[in-house]
Amino acid sequence: MATITIDVDLPAGVTITAYQRHGDGHGFEVSWPWPDRCRCDHCRREDDAHLEVREAVQVVRDLDLWGQPSFWIYQPVFHRCPYCHHRQHLLPPFKRRDTSYTYRFEQHVLRSLIGSNEEEVARRLGISAETVGLIVRNQLADTQAKAIDPQRVVQDVGIDELSLKKRHKLYVTILTDLTNPGRPEVLAVAEGRDEAAGRECLEKLSEAQRRQVQTYRADMGPAFHAACRGLLPQARAVVDRFHVAKKFNEVVDRERKKNHAGLQAEAHEGAAEGVSLVDVGVPAEPPGSDRGGEGRAGGAV
Repeated sequence: MATITIDVDLPAGVTITAYQRHGDGHGFEVSWPWPDRCRCDHCRREDDAHLEVREAVQVVRDLDLWGQPSFWIYQPVFHRCPYCHHRQHLLPPFKRRDTSYTYRFEQHVLRSLIGSNEEEVARRLGISAETVGLIVRNQLADTQAKAIDPQRVVQDVGIDELSLKKRHKLYVTILTDLTNPGRPEVLAVAEGRDEAAGRECLEKLSEAQRRQVQTYRADMGPAFHAACRGLLPQARAVVDRFHVAKKFNEVVDRERKKNHAGLQAEAHEGAAEGVSLVDVGVPAEPPGSDRGGEGRAGGAV
């Protein structure tokens, strides 16, 4: 029997207690430290934790592993208030209330939207477009309510626009920390895709953090570059190969469409009977060639 070691990057305090393969996915049983004291959501009194654990498990979506979805499996735990007997669900540290996916899956969805839209991302990840839209709205609310840790060292950032709907003018701007390329992290999200949206994201960083930024990655539009030039005084611009390739493909596609009608007009309808192999682009076989063994296992093709 073969043994495989899997390295999984876990949030602080979360541990994996078991693994199981299920169909085309991976299931990880996880646990985290439960609190010693709890405050009741109903009567607001704080007391020692009176915990109740359900036997049924909860399953939430996490990041893909080897191109296949992975899920975290845990036992829900509740606090029973000794005063009003209200029972409240204790949220695990890796997900928000009333969702079936982890925080880092949310950030993965946001990053997947760069150069795409919610329908395509939903299809690729096997979730609904409504879920993608809900994730974006939650991330917008989070960034408006939370500040970035002023002690965080940010040296390389990416600033991109996200198109939420095909052929609709529904855009948001996303600021990503690329200091560690292996672990990009979303820092801020703002509505729109203009210079104001770029500045709103960058202003989430403190002035000292903005001076520490050495490079920023953006598309070739002027709006984000103007925002970065004004707020990242020490940073130089880096245009990703993704954006260069995208512009190149757009130009090629535009030229193809311009010439397509003319080429079609020059085409002559008629039967293909009697047309030689050379005329249709298929090279003729050399005389005496033997193709009887082509495609056999282990043979040269």
